[in-house]
Amino acid sequence: MSGSTSTLRVPSFDTHTMEGTEASLALARDVLTGLSQPQKTIPCIWFYDHRGSQLFEDITGLPEYYPTRTETRLLQGLVDEVARTVGPHAQLIELGSGASKKTRLLLQAMPQLAAYVPVDISESFLNDAVASLLRDFPQLLVKPVVADFTAPFALPRMPAQLHRHPSPRLGFFPGSTIGNFSPNAATHLLTQFAQALGLQAWLLIGVDTTQNPALLVPAYDDAQGVTADFNRNLLLRINRELGANFRLNHFHHAARFEPTAGRVEMHLVSEVQQTVQVLGHSFEFKAGESIHTENAYKYTASAFTRLANNAGWREQRMWCDTEGTGFSVFLMRSAG
Repeated sequence: MSGSTSTLRVPSFDTHTMEGTEASLALARDVLTGLSQPQKTIPCIWFYDHRGSQLFEDITGLPEYYPTRTETRLLQGLVDEVARTVGPHAQLIELGSGASKKTRLLLQAMPQLAAYVPVDISESFLNDAVASLLRDFPQLLVKPVVADFTAPFALPRMPAQLHRHPSPRLGFFPGSTIGNFSPNAATHLLTQFAQALGLQAWLLIGVDTTQNPALLVPAYDDAQGVTADFNRNLLLRINRELGANFRLNHFHHAARFEPTAGRVEMHLVSEVQQTVQVLGHSFEFKAGESIHTENAYKYTASAFTRLANNAGWREQRMWCDTEGTGFSVFLMRSAG
């Protein structure tokens, strides 16, 4: 079935002939659905296999990628205040933990932390990050959760002895990952976080508010081509896990700033007219046609506060970069 059909009926596939986990089936559904749209798309959560997670960590160290170094600098100056505000014996829940690099700043400032719960979709990358953390924080109770944080997931049970002290929950959502979601989807996600973390929980969240294309576009299209490799790795994953036949040299990476929508878009653009096979289905690409793989919304501080309020969070404190990037970190508290 061609991806250019106008009915938008999702191609079916035989789950009994597929090997792998529930995640593999979800990937298959998302790819078949996305490639069947007039504007082909694949959700950005599928970037993060082990290789994709490694490439993203490489991106965060690039000179063009200002969000990581700016947020890290802000966190260095605010973690002590957050520790005092939240209090001892907290449970730190990081949503999309990756390599847990910034988390170390919180762990150092909160030595009485009851537990650390990293949540990540890549099990192998999560296990590597946990092993590294435990070498440096051997007394830390770590309860990793392999899950897609965009869907409901259960927090792990804590040992009975932790109930001797009040144990507030502090959610940690750094990296301006909230920008990967449209305003409606971001509101839904933050509502879900409030439900998962519970009443009177805290949320420390990074938000990129810059609207300057001179900063934005290079951050998503670096000179070394690491972001391009990260984007194309999605096609490698689909080839490997779904038996597709994407030819990477027939697609190039593109980053575009859309000021009306207030977002950077990432695309994989077909350089030639071609047909790609996925799970027995054919998808036609015209030369210049793209797969839309990621959005990075850049909310203003006031827009983000309104969005968070609608999701049941109230701003307690905001720290804003004063060196021109417009990056901010918010400490929020769930209502109730």
